[in-house]
Amino acid sequence: MGIINCFYGRRNKQDKAKNLVAEDNKENQKYLNFILRRTYEIDFCESPDDFFILISHKKYDIVIIDITLKGEHCGLSLIRKLKRKQEYREIPIVGLSAHVFNKDRKKALEAGADVYLTKPIENKKLMDTLGKLLAQK
Repeated sequence: MGIINCFYGRRNKQDKAKNLVAEDNKENQKYLNFILRRTYEIDFCESPDDFFILISHKKYDIVIIDITLKGEHCGLSLIRKLKRKQEYREIPIVGLSAHVFNKDRKKALEAGADVYLTKPIENKKLMDTLGKLLAQK
């Protein structure tokens, strides 16, 4: 788990958007870090337990959750649990998965993800999606 400070389109570094990424694959973490590090303050976690520890101690503007996250709770159940809690309900969620079938997209959106993106994700598409979700917030 690491914290990377980033800045994008905000007045100063203290106003950076905070992004929590739940991803258990180290290579995917490196890739997402490379894409997002100039734009967001990022915290990575590898499990639902770590996710809820982090989100309970810091206010996040947006989260990215790997749908196939391993552990007691998969990414879908993590999204459901997050959306059930009043204090987190308004945080935009990007569901990210290598699964490309419509049924997988439907499950993620029904669980509460605001957007479902498939891996590998194009840099511009990811950045545009995050920007649009934050602008709607």
